[in-house]
Amino acid sequence: AAFARPVAILEVPTAQTTIVLSIDVSRSMCSTDIAPSRLEAAQAAALGFIRSQPPGTRIGVVAFAGYAEVIQPPTDDEELLEVAIESLLTGRRTAIGSGLLKALDLIAEIDPSVAPTTDAAEAGPTPVPRGAYAPAIVVLLTDGVSNSGPQPLEAAQQAVARGVRVYTIGFGTAQGAANPRCGRQFLGNEPSGGPFFGGGSFGGGFRRGIDEATLIQVAELTGGQYYSAESRDELQTAFRSLPTHLIVKHETLEISVAFTAAGALLAALAVTLALLWRPLP
Repeated sequence: AAFARPVAILEVPTAQTTIVLSIDVSRSMCSTDIAPSRLEAAQAAALGFIRSQPPGTRIGVVAFAGYAEVIQPPTDDEELLEVAIESLLTGRRTAIGSGLLKALDLIAEIDPSVAPTTDAAEAGPTPVPRGAYAPAIVVLLTDGVSNSGPQPLEAAQQAVARGVRVYTIGFGTAQGAANPRCGRQFLGNEPSGGPFFGGGSFGGGFRRGIDEATLIQVAELTGGQYYSAESRDELQTAFRSLPTHLIVKHETLEISVAFTAAGALLAALAVTLALLWRPLP
């Protein structure tokens, strides 16, 4: 029997990247501890991130409060993304797990290699090989603790099975400040809520109550990273730290081929040096 040839595993970057921004729009995002408000600071940071992307990067936008909604399917149209970010409205409760699952389903709609989470109850997706990733990531920003919908760690397992990395951002300070314009500013003119999420028209004081332990676990489980941000500058730094060129798969290369090529190169170099050292008569 022939002996197995030695191989090397190479990381290969993708030519096209998909990034889904899943943004918490619970009412605590109205807090003014980060001026002019947490939500507006998050919008500004997200817009800066969008504008900094290389050509061809597709970005989608999901918003979540008590449930999650797709605001913009993945696109490289900067104007559409700006409209989506600027249109975010707030609502009651915080469903972090729903925000993550909705982001995964959004990726599944454009990438046939990623199974939708709606199939999970029937027949879960075939887990990707360890260390191999889909050409997509989720960036999940929240200022709170999940109190509605699926558990975040259960949603994270769905991301793990699909090879989708999740980068989490915990945003806000311990000095949550009331915003009396919360309902009217973000929810339109309806006294009991706007067209999305059903938020109320009253403000309130909101303190930093981020479930950092869970956000760290979600990031570590999926191969992503957790960032803590307590100011506009720290949030912008977190967005700038996010990967833009994703290593998404591993390819196998026979080492014998590489050694042969290297040997030929060294032989040619040796001949050249010999000629320089002792020229032919």
